[in-house]
Amino acid sequence: MPELPEVETIKETLKQCVLNQKIVDVQVHYPKLIQNMDVQLFAKKLIGQTFNEIMRKGKYLIFHLSDGFLIVHLRMEGKFYYDYHHIDRHSHLIFTFDNQKNLVYHDVRKFGRMVYYDKNVDIYQVLPLSQLGKEPFELKDGTYFYQKIKKSQKPLKQILLDQTILAGIGNIYADEICFASRLSPLKKGNTLTLKDCNELIKQAKIVLSKAIQLGGSTIKSYHSAQGIDGLFQNELMVYGKKGKPCPICHQPIVKIKVSGRGTHYCPNCQKED
Repeated sequence: MPELPEVETIKETLKQCVLNQKIVDVQVHYPKLIQNMDVQLFAKKLIGQTFNEIMRKGKYLIFHLSDGFLIVHLRMEGKFYYDYHHIDRHSHLIFTFDNQKNLVYHDVRKFGRMVYYDKNVDIYQVLPLSQLGKEPFELKDGTYFYQKIKKSQKPLKQILLDQTILAGIGNIYADEICFASRLSPLKKGNTLTLKDCNELIKQAKIVLSKAIQLGGSTIKSYHSAQGIDGLFQNELMVYGKKGKPCPICHQPIVKIKVSGRGTHYCPNCQKED
């Protein structure tokens, strides 16, 4: 699943392709893709509009149109392709522009979802964006995070995956952030000190910033569109490294399940106590 760095890369790539493009046709081949209205109304609202800007919040893409907003979550394998001519059964949404080129939403798993709102709506006060917590980049230190989790009995890994607490972090970067902070993914939220939280937010910014610079991670479960692959997978310290030596202490990295999610860490460097 694309996480914050991958979605940021997709956003910047699409900005080079679709900004100032006018939509002249909309085809929706998978109606469940559009969550808050029927596909006929969706098409009617978007035809004639122009893509003015693309923003991101957490793992969501936010397309600013001339008269509204299209909010997209790619989920597991959703991708956008520009000027795409290999339309198949996984091509679920096709925007055609006045330059005769298109933007195709392609999703083998069909998990991706979209909502559209008119421009008079404050999109940050309605679902899905209203439920999101802050991104690490919005925080100057760990105070916000500490206040959110200081009474939590949940393990740190589960907390980091909770988008209502911190937006944008998924399985890969949760493992990497825990390792960079030298915090066990099993450590309960109510045992984290403010100092721990300060370090965690600091390392989250460092890890995510480096991943963005490298275009995110291209791994078995996620490949970006437009022929662009990230390079951060070459920088991973623990994720996917089961049995390999820890880059710090050289003890083997272990893989466990935390709240049902595969979790990689070094028990020696990331002690629970």
